[in-house]
Amino acid sequence: MDTVFVLVSSLPLIFSTHFALTIANNLEFSSIQPTRLVTKLIHRDSIVSPYYRSNDTVADRTERTMKASLARLSYLYAKIERDFDINDLWLNLHPSASEPLFLVNFSMGQPPVPQLAIMDTGSSLLWIQCAPCKSCSQQIIGPMFDPSISSTYDSLSCKNIICRYAPSGECDSSSQCVYNQTYVEGLPSVGVIATEQLIFGSSDEGRNAVNNVLFGCSHRNGNYKDRRFTGVFGLGSGITSVVNQMGSKFSYCIGNIADPDYSYNQLVLSEGVNMEGYSTPLDVVDGHYQVILEGISVGETRLVIDPSAFKRTEKQRRVIIDSGTAPTWLAENEYRALEREVRNLLDRFLTPFMRESFLCYKGKVGQDLVGFPAVTFHFAEGADLVVDTESMFYQATPNIFCMAVRQASVYGKDFKDFSVIGLMAQQYYNVAYDLNKHKLFFQRIDCELLDE
Repeated sequence: MDTVFVLVSSLPLIFSTHFALTIANNLEFSSIQPTRLVTKLIHRDSIVSPYYRSNDTVADRTERTMKASLARLSYLYAKIERDFDINDLWLNLHPSASEPLFLVNFSMGQPPVPQLAIMDTGSSLLWIQCAPCKSCSQQIIGPMFDPSISSTYDSLSCKNIICRYAPSGECDSSSQCVYNQTYVEGLPSVGVIATEQLIFGSSDEGRNAVNNVLFGCSHRNGNYKDRRFTGVFGLGSGITSVVNQMGSKFSYCIGNIADPDYSYNQLVLSEGVNMEGYSTPLDVVDGHYQVILEGISVGETRLVIDPSAFKRTEKQRRVIIDSGTAPTWLAENEYRALEREVRNLLDRFLTPFMRESFLCYKGKVGQDLVGFPAVTFHFAEGADLVVDTESMFYQATPNIFCMAVRQASVYGKDFKDFSVIGLMAQQYYNVAYDLNKHKLFFQRIDCELLDE
């Protein structure tokens, strides 16, 4: 991920998630009343993914994932540190900057046009490339969506109140609501805010159609080098979010990230989301979902960490729960305590060394870590995220494995108090977000069982 982009806007207000929900629920979204929408997530390295490379080894895929995650860390931190206004809610991950971990497969319009969008909990607008398009990528996964052909497309009037909450929303010459998402590097994404029918494949191979979904129909996208995606599926908490249009809940369940053939990775939207397991308070700050980390254990050993390390200030000691990075990044004090305990358990048996700032060992996860205790992240109100060896370590090469937790501050002192819980730590969990009640749920489960 070489570039990220931010939204530039003149709106001076800061809104809470509750306000966003109130506005969204009072707009013209009344026809969207699904009880539960389930769609499979496509693994980047799956054979059905446009990112699939037949000659890739496990090491090749792992290296790409880790490089993308480093850029994601820098993006997340930069976003928090900048003095943003309300439109923090629309700060999207630059789609062409790196290969995504998971893609959302759906169709749009009548007749339906297939889409493959990047899943991102760090952004709040669903947008796709639309024809006619200036400086747009010639996407390789089918025709570009043409709103003039679709019988269910309807542009949003700039007189609609939601236009003021769109990225730099304003009127064009025909009174349509147009938006402009500006990038740190590269050209902006410019288009029309509109409504359209979305079609999702169901778990039983059927199809579910949702009418009048608000989205960005982008007619100028900066000519991305990556032509394999068609847009971004934002799962953030902003007013324009699909999550808020369909209620206030969503969840995702991820199996083993190292297994691209696992076919039960899924995204669930609407009020029928399964809200079970441990729950912890969920905050939305700078457009990102944040939780309160209170401690870490390795097996039965609670790590000795200065309690002040967990006391948050306005811009410090934040813990983001994220879908765009694979490893977990910990603040300095927490990481040092965890690494010390891991080395205390492993160094006497295995050869340790540092590999691109990851703690690594010569050996194999499946053979040399049998019996290694689980690592538990303790969150506020008694919620525990238990991380087993497959989520705590990854096989970097056939004979080297590394800890899938990294010290964020190795990339600069500014990261000293910054933490991100990545997707590897969330493997084998259904992670559910309730934006109305400000709760995050962790349910340990095989994703296949959610279909039953």
